[in-house]
Amino acid sequence: MIVIDSDVLIEIGEKKSEKGTKASERILQSGEEIFITAITLHEVLYGLHKRGKPADDLLLFPVLDYTQKDAMLSSKVELEAERKGSPISRTDAMIAAVAVNNGAKLYSFNVKHFSSLKTFGLKLFP
Repeated sequence: MIVIDSDVLIEIGEKKSEKGTKASERILQSGEEIFITAITLHEVLYGLHKRGKPADDLLLFPVLDYTQKDAMLSSKVELEAERKGSPISRTDAMIAAVAVNNGAKLYSFNVKHFSSLKTFGLKLFP
């Protein structure tokens, strides 16, 4: 199972993005189920609405909800990152928690940013 992060999803949505095309190919070649989180959906929809772009294709992705269990983990992730001096955005902590709690790999271009969350059980899509 792969959870696609906002940065990857945005690149995939860009028609002339070579980076997005390569990302799509990697995901499809993996043969794994693909999901986005409710948080990712919000982030990308916001950007599309702001730019007046259509969102129909985005709504085709299956969405993983943000649960109480995710809130418990993401609050710990955010606090721990802050204490270590490498704060993480609240939405990234939330997305990571959804991935961890669903046993999914997170596909993000911001690997360095998310690598510190491996101690919480986060797996990154190669």
